[in-house]
Amino acid sequence: MLQVCLNGARTRMECRSLPVSARELAAEAARAVATGADDIHLHPKDSEGRDSLDPHVVAEAVTAVRRAVPSGVPIGVTTGAWATPGPEERTALVRSWYVLPDHASVNWHEAGAEQVAAVLLDHGVGVEAGIYSGTGAAGRFCASPLSRRVLRVLAEVTDTNAATAAQTAVALVEELAPVGLTPLLLHGEEGGAWPVLRVAARLGLDARIGLEDALVLPDGTTAADNVALVQEARTFLAGEGW
Repeated sequence: MLQVCLNGARTRMECRSLPVSARELAAEAARAVATGADDIHLHPKDSEGRDSLDPHVVAEAVTAVRRAVPSGVPIGVTTGAWATPGPEERTALVRSWYVLPDHASVNWHEAGAEQVAAVLLDHGVGVEAGIYSGTGAAGRFCASPLSRRVLRVLAEVTDTNAATAAQTAVALVEELAPVGLTPLLLHGEEGGAWPVLRVAARLGLDARIGLEDALVLPDGTTAADNVALVQEARTFLAGEGW
């Protein structure tokens, strides 16, 4: 499975082609799915371009994207603490969502992760358990009573060094071995994005790519958009870009 991560916590200052509005996210999602993405991850943003967990902002983004892509393509959003730092407020906002995504990422190293995940599960929303390398989150997640209830583990390699990211990725996968049969999506970021995608392909794991994770193609040239990244990732996953 290849997930496209359309925008992340980035701004237009970092990437001029970043989809921000609900309309832009919908158009970009449709093109990415047509190119080969199987699943969508996005960050709803407010009128100032900032990540938001506000129920109206989430509803607008999810509704627009759902209308734009074929029926059955899963759509997920973030619950990152940078959007709403307070655990109680974050949990309350997620509980107030009235248009529900198919899944949502919950970063297990953040305060309140289990509470947010429990609310999502109670509402029938799949949980992507975000496990960042180098945070100790893997151990906490493996010991969590919710570890067997999540949709998948989102193994996030924060090592951006192209020379070491693959090794860090393998170590993270090994840390997560206790979760057993839980599906695992492995991805990197910035300089580590493409080396980690190669590891995911080699291990037969789910993967993701998009402007949240990488702004450049494997040859170092700037990616025009998410479509260019998805096209390149499909080549890698087919074993043709190694």
